[in-house]
Amino acid sequence: MSWQLRRAGIDDLDAIMQIETSVFTTDAWTSDAMRADLASAHCYYLVALGADDSPNSATIAGYAGLLAPRGAKEGDIQTIAVAPEARRHGLGRVLMTSLMNEARRRGAREIFLEVRADNPSAEALYASLGFDRLGVRPGYYQPDNVDAIVMRAAVSDSQTRWAGIGDPEEIES
Repeated sequence: MSWQLRRAGIDDLDAIMQIETSVFTTDAWTSDAMRADLASAHCYYLVALGADDSPNSATIAGYAGLLAPRGAKEGDIQTIAVAPEARRHGLGRVLMTSLMNEARRRGAREIFLEVRADNPSAEALYASLGFDRLGVRPGYYQPDNVDAIVMRAAVSDSQTRWAGIGDPEEIES
């Protein structure tokens, strides 16, 4: 399967929120919070579209967002979600590497994220991309009272692992 990545905008809000509420059923972001991030100069959001001839080729299959003010030395993966029907094709990895490359371009030396403790697949993906566990935030995800695992990647340690992967363009998986 191949993907077309492009910068997300306010016009993508409805499609993003449809995925957001289907993936994060109990702790989804609000439309207002997502709109604010999409409009922020400090954030960088991508959407992924199927790039083949399938009926879903114009449908957003996933999205991801980064908070990384230029020159701030740190970035934070705000959110990432892949529609259930698009999973297990490498799209999460493509979105993550694209955000990580953008963080590097913005001058970040470290990237942080939180992942639900009950999502070992996502934690394994992040570890494979060079993220290490820093700690746990007990009961972070509400109303489920699920802990957040805080992870960090040093950009200089992982640059070669990300080079040329996941930049906005057509991506084969």
